[in-house]
Amino acid sequence: MRLADATWTDVRDADVDVAFLPIGSTEQHGPHAPLGTDTLNAVAVAEAAAAAYDAEPRAGVADGVSRGEALVAPPIPVGVAEEHRAFDGTMWVSPDAFRTYVREAAASLTAHGVDRVAFVNGHGGNVEALAEVARRFSRDPAHDGYGVAFTWFEAVGEHAGDMGHAGPLETALLRATNPDLVREDRVDDARDGGADRWGEWVSGVNLAHDSEEFTDNGVVGDPTAGDGERGRELLDLASDALAELARAVVDREAVDRQVENDG
Repeated sequence: MRLADATWTDVRDADVDVAFLPIGSTEQHGPHAPLGTDTLNAVAVAEAAAAAYDAEPRAGVADGVSRGEALVAPPIPVGVAEEHRAFDGTMWVSPDAFRTYVREAAASLTAHGVDRVAFVNGHGGNVEALAEVARRFSRDPAHDGYGVAFTWFEAVGEHAGDMGHAGPLETALLRATNPDLVREDRVDDARDGGADRWGEWVSGVNLAHDSEEFTDNGVVGDPTAGDGERGRELLDLASDALAELARAVVDREAVDRQVENDG
């Protein structure tokens, strides 16, 4: 279920197990990919994972608990992205503002009985803040919510080492899910003007705080190495991993409730 497309009565009458909250960024992705790349990719993975989750109805781990459905919340499109501030169109908020907004947005779902949330992340700059959000959300005494943070490009197996920025993985996933938004006539220039790695590293420390310090056009990695076939494989890997995570989160809740009932 896509929350933004549903009516309030649809949500009231639904049996929702878990919500996927896509979280991205509005930031430069080189000359060939849109500013909304991270958000678009997070949404694509969340929607595919919801379909995978819904396609496998089965008994829960506790007697009498059956599998419901996954809900996909509207995406949060602005994140922790000040490192891209030199490139036009980039938007960002402070980590404090980001953490508060995301946590409170997720907490609003618990008021309607949706108390299991997976934060589906598409931007590397959000990772650290989202880990804290998931912990604080799960520990909040004001509700019974439990959340986990999931970053799609960390869940694609051996492909993960090619992540870069606006490089092969992000470009591939866009080509598979939003091909009309990739400026194909600029991909070669994106590759030629990009950097080989993220940052300037000495003794395990990145000396570069902003991306303009090591990439002229915002690209890290080779976007020509990310075709649509690879993108479809990435989508399958990431969405299957997220669906598996969601089942574990929901089964964990079932176990907790069974323990409470038995006690």
